[in-house]
Amino acid sequence: MSDTVKSEVNPIFTAASLVFLLQNEAPAAPLEGGIAHDMSGLMKLMSDIGPIAMGVLIILLIASLYSWTVILSKWASFRRATTASRRFIRTFRKAGRLQEIAAITGDYKDSPLAQVFEDVYETYKRQTGGAGPPRNLVPLERSAQTAASEAITSLERRMTWLATIASVSPFVGLFGTVMGIVDAFLGLGSAGAATLRAVAPGIAEALITTAAGLFVAVPAVVAYNQFSARIRVFAAALDDFSRELLNTMEEFQARPVAQAQPRSLAEAGRELPTRG
Repeated sequence: MSDTVKSEVNPIFTAASLVFLLQNEAPAAPLEGGIAHDMSGLMKLMSDIGPIAMGVLIILLIASLYSWTVILSKWASFRRATTASRRFIRTFRKAGRLQEIAAITGDYKDSPLAQVFEDVYETYKRQTGGAGPPRNLVPLERSAQTAASEAITSLERRMTWLATIASVSPFVGLFGTVMGIVDAFLGLGSAGAATLRAVAPGIAEALITTAAGLFVAVPAVVAYNQFSARIRVFAAALDDFSRELLNTMEEFQARPVAQAQPRSLAEAGRELPTRG
């Protein structure tokens, strides 16, 4: 990240130094029109922007739209998963038999914990027909591990796009920055005099593309870090829940077959993060 910041700062520092050296060459423009004047100046600048800078801005706009689409969709999916998992945990704790939970698992399809339970219970039914102690716990452990891995993979879907946009966008903006400075020096050479008017368009393009790159990258970085933290919490909750479920079934095996009844499911692992 420090290399990215340095690569962004160097062209900006060059442009700022050039403006500082030339500011005494140009007369100060009077302030007229306030905000309306500023907006009209910005619109004129956007209309006069070069094709390279415009291409950079279009690429960054597409990246920003896709990034925010991923951010909003992931936020909604994590919120649904958290809510459904909390409800499933309450149901799991109150239930006295595995069959009771299996009958209503479909009501918690957004919960990764319910997905783990469903896969483990399907393996359990293939062994026992849905009643009695399991004959072998190893297949149940494998089912729990596979289901937890699939649930985490589903939560991680499209996260790589956020990471890619977060890391690439500053460099796309940097490309526009460099080309804007090149245009500024070309304008300076064409004018034949060191005036601010000659270099202002190129420097403006450079600063606009730099700001656009940071505007796209910063939300993607923040969202990626937050979502990654929540996925780690989900992974820990899945691990705890899998152990609790397997411990419950292991107690079946330790009892006589005639007395094997599911114990009260009083615990369900670690609490999930608060919604937000």
